[in-house]
Amino acid sequence: MLLGAVATHRLLASSITKSYGATIALEQVTLALEPGQVHALLGENGAGKSTLVKILSGVLRPNSGSIEIDGKPYAPASILAGRRAGVATAFQELSLPPNLSVAEALLLPAMRKGVLGLISGRRTVDEAAAILARYRLTDVSPLQSIAALSLAQRQRLEIARALHNAGKVLVLDEPTAALTDVGWLFDLVREKTDAGVAVLYISHRLAEVRQLCPRATVLRNGRSVASVDLSDATDADIFRLMVGRSEAAASRRSAVRKEPRKPVLQLKDLTGSKLRGVSLDLMQGEILGVAALEGQGQRELFRTLVGLEKLVSGDIVVDGRPVQPKNPRDALAAGLSFLPEERKVEGIFPSLSAAGNIVLPIVERISRAGIVWPALERRGAATASQAVELSPRYLDFRIADLSGGNQQKALLARAMMTGARTLLLYDPTRGVDVGTKQAIYAAIQAFAAKGGSVLLYSSELPELTRLADRCLVVYGARIFAQFEGEAIEEGALVAALTGHADGLPAQERAGAA
Repeated sequence: MLLGAVATHRLLASSITKSYGATIALEQVTLALEPGQVHALLGENGAGKSTLVKILSGVLRPNSGSIEIDGKPYAPASILAGRRAGVATAFQELSLPPNLSVAEALLLPAMRKGVLGLISGRRTVDEAAAILARYRLTDVSPLQSIAALSLAQRQRLEIARALHNAGKVLVLDEPTAALTDVGWLFDLVREKTDAGVAVLYISHRLAEVRQLCPRATVLRNGRSVASVDLSDATDADIFRLMVGRSEAAASRRSAVRKEPRKPVLQLKDLTGSKLRGVSLDLMQGEILGVAALEGQGQRELFRTLVGLEKLVSGDIVVDGRPVQPKNPRDALAAGLSFLPEERKVEGIFPSLSAAGNIVLPIVERISRAGIVWPALERRGAATASQAVELSPRYLDFRIADLSGGNQQKALLARAMMTGARTLLLYDPTRGVDVGTKQAIYAAIQAFAAKGGSVLLYSSELPELTRLADRCLVVYGARIFAQFEGEAIEEGALVAALTGHADGLPAQERAGAA
């Protein structure tokens, strides 16, 4: 490459290689970002995207290769060193410590000081308030704790912190995974590029990528296989580059049933945290979808079922027996297995292997003299991991070192390993790539085909139209509408999601009034 061409790149990563022992995470990866442009990084979970992001951010050091910013060497030894060089990242796995205030999280480690050189709470709060206003986070106070924020608020705050610190390069890793209003993000990204910042945008949502990015680099098995102009590449082209094969055609689940079916989970007029009289029946062998915009009570519904939110009144009936779980252990004993929304905070045990995480529900059964040997863990996890298409080679890895998609596969395998006949799945494909989605879809459908029942919330409507036998719309903390079979289509769901009952057939109005 000509020297003059190199100087035009805002960031140039050349021949980046990173290995963990015998396992190669990245091999000879090259990436070029131009000032004032948004460049997509695409690939399946496990392709190396997260490792490359960590190297660019200063979390990891590559074994070989080089990075330049504006033609000068860039080799950050930490996230703070990366920020000082003008590189900031909003990570897919949210990194804001829950015990901090919003102001502290935004400004650490550079807390504002007073005239005596001591940290000034007032100045810190005032500056944080200015940052929140600058990035239009009007629903967040600098005095709130991170733990008190919703997932979407934390995602927006993570993005705002990265925007504030990105002088030259902004890295956004699955930034819309928990957002319903992507327009907020897109407007801010365009402001950044207008100021000359280069943006690396990682997302599994190709429609978003096409809105923002003229070019994309595709990773497969740790290698950069192509950089393409997105105007010249179809979605099928991109998928072939990502996985080396064509995407299987999406198909709605077969409507063939064995009748009669019995209810396995019945909710009768549940009230509680944000719930206003929720009633539903989940039938044996059924995938019952839940659609809702952010903050409509769907999160509280799932958490109430497993004792993480207080049930004020109403009844939960499992297999004809009233239950009132006080915690997820009680729920599991009643036959309800919960896959939470935040795998990093609520799901994985990061210090354990993937196999160790999967077999937790059966650890007493596979122990020998009170000891669980790694070989026993691996053997116990083998069948469940096969059901979710988690490669056996990952079972011995520390789960924290796996990609987000492989972590999610492991958690789904664990939920199935419990022996529960009802799965409560909260946005199970959030932030995973199209290949991992197919594996998760297949595992959910196979579970239902064997007589298991699934209550499934998803933030992606195409997921519900594909998987659900019936779909409930939650609006205003109650069941607002119900759709079944071929009536589950995106246009009807969108209308119901925003509280529009006009035009809904009478049988589809669950609580609409």
